[in-house]
Amino acid sequence: MLPEWKPALDALIGARHGGRIEHLAPALRELDRRYPNVPEIAAELGYTLAAQDALPEALAAYERALALGLPSPADQANTLAGHAICLLRLGKAVEAAQALDSARIQFPDHSEFTAYLALARHQAGATSEGFALLLGLLLETSEDLGLSAHQRTLRALLAPTPADAV
Repeated sequence: MLPEWKPALDALIGARHGGRIEHLAPALRELDRRYPNVPEIAAELGYTLAAQDALPEALAAYERALALGLPSPADQANTLAGHAICLLRLGKAVEAAQALDSARIQFPDHSEFTAYLALARHQAGATSEGFALLLGLLLETSEDLGLSAHQRTLRALLAPTPADAV
């Protein structure tokens, strides 16, 4: 049996996929007010608010969803990504990097966390580290024959040199 809030949330999400988003934030806020301890509602509210550039409120919704605990790994991963993206868009690159480091431990097969972490490191001023993460991700995920042939050399060039230690 479905929880009583689920049909209402599904209807709102369905409306979003139809391209109508302007009414969603107020409707999701109301649903969230009625069911304040449902992480799925908080996560969808965060996503909707982020899409409408209401980033501080979106961040709070994502943080509440994560604190409440999401029921599925997919929901957890998507909410972690949304949370980190909000932090990046708010200029909180160091916090985003910390969140993404944690997300990569939790979801090591989700390459998107490495890509966002590369951006966070770059925004936080660790450009070389961000570049290394991004190139490493490219080498891991690319099926390009040229990159595959040169992967060992490229990885060796990414390793710190004695001059870097100075």
